[in-house]
Amino acid sequence: MKAILQRVLSASVTVDQELVSSIGKGILVLAAVAPGDTEKEADALAAKVLKLRLWDDDAGGRWKKNVQDINGEVLCVSQFTLLASTKKGSKPDFHGAMGGEEAKNLYQYFYRRVQEGYAPDKVKDGVFQAMMQVALVNDGPVTLEVSTGPAKEKDQKKAKTEPPN
Repeated sequence: MKAILQRVLSASVTVDQELVSSIGKGILVLAAVAPGDTEKEADALAAKVLKLRLWDDDAGGRWKKNVQDINGEVLCVSQFTLLASTKKGSKPDFHGAMGGEEAKNLYQYFYRRVQEGYAPDKVKDGVFQAMMQVALVNDGPVTLEVSTGPAKEKDQKKAKTEPPN
């Protein structure tokens, strides 16, 4: 899975001119599911969302508090376009994203795991496969890319980048 995490002062999702979800201070998560992703990757991403220390502490210490420490909120939005390839031509290729019902089920599993790891009333959601308008006030700005991929892919990438012995 791949996600963009944005520290926000507020964020919201609107579908068909109707407000679906909104949060105050917290994290906006744009999450994408890739072929080969499993519940293991979803669990890892959910834990990362909740544990990443993106806020300063009261004494001014940098990067000391996570979203739970500040009693913040989380807005999760499915975003398959994060996995687009733009290597050829000028049209994005979305074959790097898992499709259909399988992607929906794994995304919803990820969303539930974020809720279970924190508090259901603090975690909101967009609408899977809907055309959404996502509004946000970025705080900082702080924007991070986080990836959790199948171990096999990571091992292959590592082997390609490590110099031969």
